[in-house]
Amino acid sequence: MSSKDHLFIFDTTLRDGEQSPGASMTRDEKVRIAKALEKLKVDVIEAGFPIASPGDFEGVKAVAAVIKDCRVCGLARALDKDIDRAGEALAGANAGRIHTFIATSPIHMQKKLNMSPDQVLEQAVYAVRRALRYTDDVEFSPEDAGRSEIDFLCRVLEAVIDAGARTVNIPDTVGYNIPHQFGSLIRTLRERVVNADKAVFSVHCHNDLGLATANSLAAVRNGARQVECTINGLGERAGNAALEEIVMAVRTRQDLFDCDVRLDTTQIVPCSRLVSGITGFPVQPNKAVVGANAFAHEAGIHQDGVLKNRETYEIMRAEDVGWNANRMILGKHSGRNALRSRLQELGVVLKSEEELNAAFSRFKDLADKKHEIFDEDLQALVSDASLEATNERVKLVSLRVCSETGEIPKANLILMLDGEEQPGTAIGGGPVDATFKAIESIVNSGTVLKLYSVNAITSGTDAQGEVTVRLEKGGRIVNGQGADTDIVVASAKAYLNACNKILLAPTRAHPQTGDV
Repeated sequence: MSSKDHLFIFDTTLRDGEQSPGASMTRDEKVRIAKALEKLKVDVIEAGFPIASPGDFEGVKAVAAVIKDCRVCGLARALDKDIDRAGEALAGANAGRIHTFIATSPIHMQKKLNMSPDQVLEQAVYAVRRALRYTDDVEFSPEDAGRSEIDFLCRVLEAVIDAGARTVNIPDTVGYNIPHQFGSLIRTLRERVVNADKAVFSVHCHNDLGLATANSLAAVRNGARQVECTINGLGERAGNAALEEIVMAVRTRQDLFDCDVRLDTTQIVPCSRLVSGITGFPVQPNKAVVGANAFAHEAGIHQDGVLKNRETYEIMRAEDVGWNANRMILGKHSGRNALRSRLQELGVVLKSEEELNAAFSRFKDLADKKHEIFDEDLQALVSDASLEATNERVKLVSLRVCSETGEIPKANLILMLDGEEQPGTAIGGGPVDATFKAIESIVNSGTVLKLYSVNAITSGTDAQGEVTVRLEKGGRIVNGQGADTDIVVASAKAYLNACNKILLAPTRAHPQTGDV
């Protein structure tokens, strides 16, 4: 590490990323991603919003219990119940942080909080002091700082730093800012807040105008030393600043940045694929750093240049972010210990011999269908098992689909619904359409299909297909995922996974409003 400043990477995939419609994660899935983030060596993992639901609380608690090399953070509004719940969830952390916030923009204070500026200032200071009962590492955010009045923002930041906040985070909550404007804001705050030297200045940018990464980097150029970001840019609405873009921009342009990160960048692509597989949010092929085409060259002149000298058209090495890394390839002759060992390296710890036996059985079934099994296959296998193990009011027993040129596709299936086998038959415009209609003839979910997406997990015609289905009912949106070498079976699994989520009542509060 050089003598340059340390730029802290605060990953909020498990909190803000999970707020993407349909991207909710189970406790075990959160732990898997947290372990991958630990391997990536991020500085802070924001594990969730403990007051939001019992599941969120358990997720933060579970992450806090297993992560040792990163600081684990919990989000809390500037309310006693939120802060106390976060403190309870983080009690087992090796290093914990409470991140508390209250809105400071005129529109939020007037329309949402119905509070005066003085009341907001008083509540902010109170929240920081209460959080200090549980940890000496407290972060404060003035929500919607990007639209807040600068004089009031300075007053609030000075007061919370005096109260004991070690990090002050400036969020562009609605993605309203432009890079030169946001960079200027950070510089002005650092100059005008008299005790600015006693806290790390952080930024948290949303991507509503496609400027989250640019705004974050402008802030770093003007003295911010923590960036809050997510894997693949996952997050509410258009998402957050993408961790992979922030990290590689700073690492690649060291001629411009007087700071550096401490991450193991070779873990970026594996982490990206894990998050994509668990959330069901595919990575677009032309996505920077982690997209399938990020290091692909189609034009002949580009190919010729790269062959002569890589730096003619590549500013990063694919290997540096985890592409084409050496991976153990398992096959049908691999044994239990090889499977267990590789799963552990991927952050998946099987709790019992029964779980290992079940995973091994699935592995063998998959090995009979495809010759080589890669890490991505194993991640999908574990995720698929997790999906089937939870929320199983309805599950697939058998499926038969007939699709023939000139004939209308027809699906016959049997579902287990609340413990009873029920048959269903339907025709459709294609085998997947027929399958979905057959499922609906039994489940009657009353949903609208908003998205159907298929991605090959690995290369080759024997690759597993990973299907994402998004359903909407009464304004509620859920994602369902399924994986199989048979794309129609994967589609049925994904649809049923989404149906199971719809059949459960929503219990999660939104961190900005507290509404369920």
